[in-house]
Amino acid sequence: MNTSSSPEPSSSAGPAPDPQLLHIAGGALRYDGALVAEPGEWLFDAADERLRAEPVGAGGRKAAWFVQGSFGRAVLRRYRRGGLAARLSADRYLWAGAEATRSFAEFGLLHFMHGLGLPVPRPIAAAYWHSGASYRAAILLQRLEDTRPLAQMLDTASPVEVATAIFAMHEAGVWHADLNAYNILLDPQGKAWLIDFDKGRVRPLLSAERRRGNLLRLRRSLVKVAAERGMLWWDELNRAYEVLGKTTEHI
Repeated sequence: MNTSSSPEPSSSAGPAPDPQLLHIAGGALRYDGALVAEPGEWLFDAADERLRAEPVGAGGRKAAWFVQGSFGRAVLRRYRRGGLAARLSADRYLWAGAEATRSFAEFGLLHFMHGLGLPVPRPIAAAYWHSGASYRAAILLQRLEDTRPLAQMLDTASPVEVATAIFAMHEAGVWHADLNAYNILLDPQGKAWLIDFDKGRVRPLLSAERRRGNLLRLRRSLVKVAAERGMLWWDELNRAYEVLGKTTEHI
């Protein structure tokens, strides 16, 4: 999902404090206390006038909005199923505990990455609503302004810049579940930002197999977007990634 607009992206200066927890009817929400002064379910209600919500684009699953408030400009996203699973339930997932919810897991991963200074949106708040054996979830993220997806920027985007962002993510032990040409954004300065960490994982030492899997998934996406041109662009990125790996080995 491209969460773009205008002025310049910012990682929000300074590390975020430890997240706060608030219990709500049927669930809970986790939030960044430095950004959220009035935590509550209203943060995830696109109909609430305080958010001044605007739908993100016309495609997708119609489950994301640009919003704004005292926490700044942000993107509100509700977790929705796609494909065959959506026939069973559009927005409910199997309950396996609060920390296993899609929203809390993604919030925690982004909080970890943002704390390391990696180029990802700062998480603002996440929530779940539990009922029986299932739950619904939503997340609120910093909006990366004036960015465009890599899929639209192959003529000007630097393969070295994108490789550097991916390599830094991998060095932190993070595996991206869907690294594609639309989940990498470029700002006006050419900096690469990584988004959509739903189902992502962090491990103390990320295996070479998982790293390669991410890169090959991106290659498939680039070929789908731009055929031979996408493949050539990926070849440059892959070479840059390999150089970074060899450089790190000698440090």
